Amino acid sequence: MIICHCRGVNDRAIREVVRRGASTCREVALACHAGRMCGGCRPAIAELIEAERGDRAPVAADDGLAAAAS
Repeated sequence: MIICHCRGVNDRAIREVVRRGASTCREVALACHAGRMCGGCRPAIAELIEAERGDRAPVAADDGLAAAAS
């Protein structure tokens, strides 16, 4: 399923970068570009991170991504 419509990034790609170590929306954006444009998908990205990480601490949807967008 497409999560980031601006960049055309699906949930499988996001889950893969989380499995490889990305643990914030910013890190996901840097790894696969999801969430770098309008930001509308950041809550969904945060949910995917939480789902992949299991019982770890919740992830904020807005974690300083402005710096990653440039």
